[in-house]
Amino acid sequence: MIDVGLTVFMIVCTSLVMLMTPGLAFFYGGLACKKNILNVMIQSFVSMGWTSVLWYAFGYSLCFSGGEGQIIGDLEKAFYHGVTPDSLFSQEKRFPEIVFIAYQMMFAIITPALITGAFANRITFKAFFIFLTFWQILVYYPFAHMIWGNGLLAKWGVLDFAGGIVVHATAGFAALASVIYVGERRVKHDRPNNLPLVAIGTALLWFGWYGFNAGSELNVNRITALSFINTDLAASVGAVTWMCIEWFGSHKRPTFVGLLTGSVAGLATVTPAAGYITYESAFLIGILGSLVCYWAVQLKNRMGWDDALDVWGVHGVGGVVGTILLGVLGSKAINPNGADGLIFGGTEFFFKELIAVVATSVYAYLFTFYMLVLINKITRVKVTAEEEEQGLDSIYHGEVARD
Repeated sequence: MIDVGLTVFMIVCTSLVMLMTPGLAFFYGGLACKKNILNVMIQSFVSMGWTSVLWYAFGYSLCFSGGEGQIIGDLEKAFYHGVTPDSLFSQEKRFPEIVFIAYQMMFAIITPALITGAFANRITFKAFFIFLTFWQILVYYPFAHMIWGNGLLAKWGVLDFAGGIVVHATAGFAALASVIYVGERRVKHDRPNNLPLVAIGTALLWFGWYGFNAGSELNVNRITALSFINTDLAASVGAVTWMCIEWFGSHKRPTFVGLLTGSVAGLATVTPAAGYITYESAFLIGILGSLVCYWAVQLKNRMGWDDALDVWGVHGVGGVVGTILLGVLGSKAINPNGADGLIFGGTEFFFKELIAVVATSVYAYLFTFYMLVLINKITRVKVTAEEEEQGLDSIYHGEVARD
């Protein structure tokens, strides 16, 4: 018999995480130049559709069926074979497996969508579609399985509460690789075309992140509540920290974009640790995440990496920093299913987290770069100077967001 309360909770969390992808589309669409708003936004919505198809065909099975202690699962549950509305997720967590399928599918949807902000204005739509397909299969699925599907890294003792490694490190360093491959925009528009749209997108991301983190406990208990409040603390502190850096430092005034970016930095950084740390640690993670991500964005600018919407600096660096800080601040006194970090004597756990997140980032970077090289042999990856000048909305979609 199902646990009705837990089932309702997980359905709500699934809906919240689903809302994050349109939120991301609004966030990126508001930041992009006005000739490329739709091209940036459609990439997120395409991921919602196509990823769901792949997840049904074999994605869920490769991530969460078989393959214990391995790099990837098997095809036993391809096309949801053997999964009925009566199938429970587990005897301990008595909600339908189909709800878990949908919940995890939302993570698979948003992860490659995160990457798209980095190469805004510069990739052909056909190349993006091929990229979306193979990046999920060969990057997202293995790491989702290895950490959340009882695979290799899980057996080794690596923890990632809600996606610091699986989502943010993979997407962030894939974003950096794509930027290095496609090069700089020929026509740069550094000013957001629609700040209210950015704010709406941020609000939806922040709101959805409660389902992203709190729902990752896959239960309703004190850890669920802890991860919920830790998520809000880190986001809030991250937002204020970034605002203060600009207010009393670089810009000499508080900017709205800075405040919004800081909140996302705090959210990304706390994600791997949300259910394993104290309130105080979440507060500290919000500060450190915002500081380091701000520094990473400045480094990106100095290096000339044209990461248009700071995917690497915020999501990639945030995911790495949060995972390392989990290795420092994690506490089994808070969550017996977690691990003690460095300050509690968990030296081995700290180095496992460090090695795992560095190895993941390197793999995501190298695979993405060379995959784009191969895709370019099939179809042109980079848009032409004329296409970029005219704008991809009209060139590829025959539509415009704003006259």
